[in-house]
Amino acid sequence: MEQNESTHTKCPIEKTMSVIGGKWTFLIIRELFYKTRRFGELERSLKGISPRTLSLRLKELEDESIIKREVFSEIPPHVEYSLTDKGQSLLPIFNAMKEWGNTWDVSGKD
Repeated sequence: MEQNESTHTKCPIEKTMSVIGGKWTFLIIRELFYKTRRFGELERSLKGISPRTLSLRLKELEDESIIKREVFSEIPPHVEYSLTDKGQSLLPIFNAMKEWGNTWDVSGKD
C-alpha cells in the first residue's frame, strides 16, 4: 500500500511533534511547567529568542489549546501564560525525554 500524504499525517507521533517539535516551542512549554509566566519572564528565561518568534510560538500554542493567555486589565495591563490541562498532559513525554537524555550519551558520539 502506497503511503500518501493523508495517511502520513495521521501518525500520532508526527502529530505530537508538529505541536512540540520546534526548539523554542518545546522550551516555552518546559518553562510553563514550572509556573505561570509573563511575556518578559519567558523572553529572559529563553536566551536568544526574539520577541517576534516568542509571540508567534505563543500564538501557535494558544491555537493548539496547549497554553492559555490571560489578560489582566490593571494599570499597567499585563498578560500571563500558563499551560492548559492539555498542555499539562505533555509532562510524561517531557519526563521520558529527560530520562532518555540522562541515560544515553546524546552528544553525537557513540
